[in-house]
Amino acid sequence: MAKIRYRLLNVFAESTFGGNPLAVIEDGDGLTDTEMQMIARQFNLSETTFILPSHNTAARIRIFTPTYEMDFAGHPTLGSAHVIRELFELGDEFKIEMKAGLIPVSAQKDRWTLFANKPTYRPMLASRSELASMLNLPENALADNPLWVNCGTEQPMIPLVSPDFVHACRPDLRLIAKYSKNLAGQAKTYVFAKTPDGFESRYFWMTDENSISEDPGTGSACANLGGWWLSTEGDKPLNANVHQGTIINRPNVLSLSVKDGEIQVGGRVIEIGYGELNW
Repeated sequence: MAKIRYRLLNVFAESTFGGNPLAVIEDGDGLTDTEMQMIARQFNLSETTFILPSHNTAARIRIFTPTYEMDFAGHPTLGSAHVIRELFELGDEFKIEMKAGLIPVSAQKDRWTLFANKPTYRPMLASRSELASMLNLPENALADNPLWVNCGTEQPMIPLVSPDFVHACRPDLRLIAKYSKNLAGQAKTYVFAKTPDGFESRYFWMTDENSISEDPGTGSACANLGGWWLSTEGDKPLNANVHQGTIINRPNVLSLSVKDGEIQVGGRVIEIGYGELNW
């Protein structure tokens, strides 16, 4: 019988049951791709990670949603870092290898920060009217400069004029598939608006052709928001709190820093449980 140990954590959490849940498999070495995907489906969280040996740095991770593998994601990176530091008795700064490359991380106690890859861009081809229809919002709800950004995973950055419009979004399944598919063929959308201390945001993706899910806290999208800031604001520095999960009663607080072309995303990690899987 196979046994593997796992941890359960909440990332971007300011309270025990806030944040974005994550399962981390302590030793994924020896598991097949099929087994990893089945385990991720068993946990049925937005992501499950598997810690593996690395020839280049402290550890390598693979990131799985319940249906596919990802090259990069923010809350899996920070949550895995929290476990890796303890497992390998590391200090507060190291790098994690993943499909998107080597990602530096650092910590101050249980608050972790990742240093994102430099962004790449492409324009959104959908018109303002089409994007507004996709979000079930009036056209005047959209601010300027919607843009595809990729700091490790490509996502659409859609600015809105106020947090009220962020809260009012009701994405249309058919239109997300039509207007908001990334180059990997994944239908998703990220909306945000400025607030006094940063931004209010929401992230949606199609889990299959019949349903949309909302993520409580999305570090990769927060990094891409930093890329959007670089594209629209140039060298202007940014230190912001990005609030997410408000509408679904799962509050997340992500820190976003942009300075001298460097994007940092951070948040608090809380471990809430551990155990063994047996099969």
